[in-house]
Amino acid sequence: MRIILTTALLLISFASPAARSQKKLTQNTLAISEVTVIDATGAAAKPQMTVIITGDRITEIGKPGEVAIPKNAQLIDGKGKFLIPGLWDMHVHTLFESRLESFFPMFIANGVTGVRDMGGETGILKQVRKDISEGRRLGPRIVAGQMVDGPIPVWPGHTISVSDEASARQAVASFGDRADFIKVYSLIPRPAYFALADEAKKRGITFAGHVPFSVSAAEASDAGQKSIEHLEGVLLACSAIEPELRKNIAEAIKDAKDTDQMRAALVRVLTETEIRALDSYSEEKAAALFARFAKNGTWQAPTLVVARVGALLDDPNFTNDPRLKYVRPGLRDAWKNKDDFRVQNRTAEIIKYGRVQFEKKLEIVKAMHRAGVKILAASDALVMYVFPGFSLHDELELFVKAGLSPMEALQTATRNPAAYLGLSDTLGTVEPGKKADLVLLEANPLENISNTKRITAVIVGGRLIPKASLEKMLKDAEGETIRN
Repeated sequence: MRIILTTALLLISFASPAARSQKKLTQNTLAISEVTVIDATGAAAKPQMTVIITGDRITEIGKPGEVAIPKNAQLIDGKGKFLIPGLWDMHVHTLFESRLESFFPMFIANGVTGVRDMGGETGILKQVRKDISEGRRLGPRIVAGQMVDGPIPVWPGHTISVSDEASARQAVASFGDRADFIKVYSLIPRPAYFALADEAKKRGITFAGHVPFSVSAAEASDAGQKSIEHLEGVLLACSAIEPELRKNIAEAIKDAKDTDQMRAALVRVLTETEIRALDSYSEEKAAALFARFAKNGTWQAPTLVVARVGALLDDPNFTNDPRLKYVRPGLRDAWKNKDDFRVQNRTAEIIKYGRVQFEKKLEIVKAMHRAGVKILAASDALVMYVFPGFSLHDELELFVKAGLSPMEALQTATRNPAAYLGLSDTLGTVEPGKKADLVLLEANPLENISNTKRITAVIVGGRLIPKASLEKMLKDAEGETIRN
């Protein structure tokens, strides 16, 4: 495996162990002057601030004259610039050895300094995190999950299969240190799901993910599932005919003998089910469900960018995205050819309802937010037309379109992930004592959330990556796709 030697890697700490030790001893200092701080706490922007970073921590923030700039500090002119916390993408799929070299720098170049990987090769997790922390690989902080699914899993090869209560409890008991949490998937049988939930709670292990078809979204929330991805199960739970639709799904998949048969059955029944769920949407049921989520503390990672794919997949203006240059040819061709089993054989009716469903999901996010449900920014990179790093900014734009304020949208990728992960003491906001994962912007994201894309520098653990290095990282990522 070839390591990409970018300028940024050289800047960050691609050096000998002795040199790295010396850096730790001397604790490099950065000073950002006259910058507007948007700390993501919800407070108003603070103009003309001086921010001091010592080692990997923010040590001081204040007005000129209140904060002295250390003589040995590397000075960064923040005049006209805006400082925000490093961004988190709370649903990605990038822990695959062949993908790391090009995709990790794409996150950093887009200001994404942390990711929650929802299922990949967790066996490489420990080494990858060690490589990043010691400067041998450039990448974001990683929290990763181990996928658990039913006896015929949708994604064999990266999944622990469970079929009953005993196997579910055994899966949790053998969890060990292979990952940070359990990702539950769609085909876990009902007894197995509740056994897994019970065993996970006993052992203090977080479980999150899809709502299996065998349980309702309300039941998953009551069982302690920490987050629901893609609004899975939510439309179904808001249907006035939910019991009938859930029965139809169970009947459609009960005779599947292997993964191919299961996938084919799911595509058929879920397409019909989603159309009927939209047509039978109950505002009363929705309000009760969202109140339940808020009461139980069930987070939502809507991945609206994925719903948008379903709405726009047949629009050439969407599928000719210039960011395709960062995607390796094999994957790019699979997207264009619609090889994914979930989008094959699209009819005019399916296309129509894909657009209706996307608009409905925007409404649902707005209603959830108003009900006090906690929201996480998440992209689901690398599904079709979801680009590592880039698409997180698209998700923030969609949150604003759904009705969140720019500050609230920004918090879904900063303060909220830190709270979800139990890391609020060290990450998520721009405050003294916090880890120095920061993004320096050329324009104010509170005026236009799209300004989160206008990045002039990224600071990762107190280490500065200037704009020229970020641009080179993206150029290297583009070159990697050409070579592959």
